[in-house]
Order: sequence, then C-alpha cells, then structure tokens
Amino acid sequence: MSDHPTAPVIVADEPGTFPHSVLAERHPAIIRQVREAFPYEPWQHRALDALLADCTRGTIEPLPADAHDRRHWETWGMDTYAGRSWYDVPWLWSESWFYRRLLHAVGYFAPGPWQGIDPFRPSKLAELDSPATDEELAALDDLADRPEEERARALLHGSLWGNRADLGFRLSAGGAEETAAVPALVADDGERLWPLLGTSPAGTLCLVADNAGRELVPDLLLIAHLLACGRIGRAVLHVKPYPYYVSDATTADVIDAVRRLTDAEGSAAEYGRVLWAALTDGRLTLRAHPFSCSPLPYEDMPDDLRADFAAAALTVVKGDLNYRRLVGDRYWPPTTPFAEVTAYFPGPVAALRTLKSDVITGLTAGTEAALVAAEGQRWRTGGTHALIQVRTQGP
Repeated sequence: MSDHPTAPVIVADEPGTFPHSVLAERHPAIIRQVREAFPYEPWQHRALDALLADCTRGTIEPLPADAHDRRHWETWGMDTYAGRSWYDVPWLWSESWFYRRLLHAVGYFAPGPWQGIDPFRPSKLAELDSPATDEELAALDDLADRPEEERARALLHGSLWGNRADLGFRLSAGGAEETAAVPALVADDGERLWPLLGTSPAGTLCLVADNAGRELVPDLLLIAHLLACGRIGRAVLHVKPYPYYVSDATTADVIDAVRRLTDAEGSAAEYGRVLWAALTDGRLTLRAHPFSCSPLPYEDMPDDLRADFAAAALTVVKGDLNYRRLVGDRYWPPTTPFAEVTAYFPGPVAALRTLKSDVITGLTAGTEAALVAAEGQRWRTGGTHALIQVRTQGP
C-alpha cells in the first residue's frame, strides 16, 4: 500500500460523519439491545451502564491484568491508545474495542454462569428462524433444475447480497442492474473468480465469513454447491472465536445454520446433508483464529494465518468489515486499484461486499461520477450497492 501513503486512516472524531454516528449512536443502541435481550443480573447492568458512559464520553482503559487475551490486545495497540478518547483513535480499532469491552461487561469470558453466553444470540436465532428464511430456502427448489453454471452464479450472488435479496429475486432480476444508470453492482469481477476454482486437482477455498443467520446461510449454500460439484476439494470457513460486531458468525452460528438447512425440506435439506457430511469427514473445516477479532488490517496478519490463505486456490472475503480489513480502513481515492491495495495478500483473493462504510477501492472514474451525481456520498454507506472484486495473483 506504499503507493498511497497519504490516504488517511478513518477516525470517528468529526461529528456528522458515518464513523462518528456509529460510536455516538449505534453503540449506545447496541448496549440497550443487549440489556433487553437477557435478564441480566445487577452487576451486569452496572457494567453496561459504565460501558455506556465510557464509550461515549470516556477514554480507553486497558483490560484487567487477568484478561485471557490481554497479551493479544497489548500487541494490537491497547497500551498505545490507553488514555485517549474513543473518537481519536482509528475507527476500526475503537469499534473492535467496543465489542471486546461489551463481552467483558456481561461476563462472557469470566468463570461463572454467564460464561460463553452470546449476548447477540436471540437476534441471530430470530432472523434464522424467520418466515423470510423459509421463503429463501424454498427458492432453492427452483434452482435445482438449472444448469450447474447458472446455479453457481445464483449462489454467488446470494452470498454477495445476503439477506438483502433472496435467491428467487437474484434469478429473476439478474439483468436489471446492468442497464441501470447507477448499477447496484458497482464493480463485478465475477467472471475472473470461476477460473480460480474447478482446476485439477480440485483445490481449497478459504471463505472468511461475515454475518450469521440469513447471511451465513447463502455462504454455506455456495460452499456446499462447490464441494458437491467438484469445483473445490476442500473448504476452510473462517469464523469469529467469540461474538463480535453484533451478528458476526461464530462456530455456534455455523452449526445453527447447518441444522436449519438439514431440518428444512426439499433442496435445502440436501445442501444441509452435504455440509454435515463435509464437516464430519474434513472436507469442510472451521477456523476461529484470534486475529479474526483483532482491530487491525489483514496486512498485519500473523504468519500462521498467512500460511492458511497462501495454501488456498482462492480466499473469498465476505462483508463490509472484512473488506475494510482487507484493503485498509482508509479514505482511499475510489479509483485506487483493488489489486494494488491487496498486493500483500498471500494468494488469490476475492471480496464479496455490500457497501456499508466509507471505504472503497477499484471503481472506474465513470462509475464513481455516476454514483456521486445520483446519490452524493450516500452510496458508500447505505447497503444498496455491492461489489465483487478479484485479484488473481499472489504477491
């Protein structure tokens, strides 16, 4: 990334900006949501009150001396940022710090009856069990008779858009966005993705998951299809080692989603059985690396994680947060080449992302101009646009 050293790191210190609104408005709302999700005890309510005051008006205080991951956070900058306002450090860092402190407040890591209780689990399950999920799974039956390539593309777009559009919509409206003045898909390298898969012998796909629930299900469907059709021989699914960013997927969320599929009817159950078998025989492996919950870009990944990605035929990085970590959470000029800012990545990499934050790379000047003319800067954060970006070569 040295070619653009002046692209500033995103900080939340300016009122009216999207990052500032996340710290000032979204985080307090999340605390209220968590408080209402469980009958927490008085000590947990006191800790949540303290976190609310701390994250909105206070300064960063280090983790307790006995915190199991204190060494990680020391490596990740905790001592450097201690004593500074949450608004005056990199936004990616302060967001990640919020979720770590939230888990501390509810006793997630401490020995006792609340250890390991996901504060976001009720909302995750409600989404997974919703009628909308039933409708999306039923759409798989319509996909069953389509040619394999068409199924693969539909499932890729299902993974891209997550719960914003069901598979039936993706199948019926595939050409509409191509003729729109401002396309929903602001960059589409999809055709460069497929040649990286399906080689002989079939290689490994790494998929870095984003959200649980109705967004994780399409990711799993895509993996199941690629395994069943022999486009890949093995998949490694990277999830979070603990609850993070409200809805980020953990191992428990993967199991919930696979059970949701196996308990369904029709084609959905077949996909579920493929996934269950792949998990049990090792063709689908879960990873929950500590760095997945770090407040740092992937450029700073440790050697063991780098080796995991280097061994893959392709790594697919899902979602907005992972995109920020992949390219660096900076105010890049939108036309900055995606391949340039991901040149450090140890193998071929693809980003599937709906746009929900200010970071963007890899646009043509014409696309950027059309987006700005139509929407100002709202297109960056509204989640109504998406991208598929691929860098085919390793460093």
